[in-house]
Amino acid sequence: MDRAGTVTAAPMQHAQWSRRLQGLALALLCAAPLLFGAFLTPAPQGHGTHEALGLPPCGFLLAFGRPCMTCGMTTAVTLAAHGHFLQSFRTQPAGALAAIVLASGVWFGLHAAATGISLKPGLDALVRPRVLWIAGIVLLAAWAYKIAVF
Repeated sequence: MDRAGTVTAAPMQHAQWSRRLQGLALALLCAAPLLFGAFLTPAPQGHGTHEALGLPPCGFLLAFGRPCMTCGMTTAVTLAAHGHFLQSFRTQPAGALAAIVLASGVWFGLHAAATGISLKPGLDALVRPRVLWIAGIVLLAAWAYKIAVF
């Protein structure tokens, strides 16, 4: 109630607004690579799409004639953003998984922005040693695959 005796809605707590803004930030950060990918044309050779963003060619590829650990990631995310999920996975499996993680992050962030839930439990679950080891192994396996099909 205010001084005049009328019932007013309680102001939203600062913490909830903070969580909503964090959710919105997560959604925007995860959406950005997917949106860039939606407007890029995937490189037909399976790597090099990042050059359309003004970035230089892969130095590892130029120096050693073999793809680096992240070669094809931008192309795979671009293919996924265009809805070509199987081709994305064939191009760079870790990039296809990254696109799925990014899309999940968009929805998780939007949910947090809409409801005010905390992102901390979800992010804490992702930043655990076992999850990081699995992510590293997936990245190495995807690199081995990329070298094998290069």
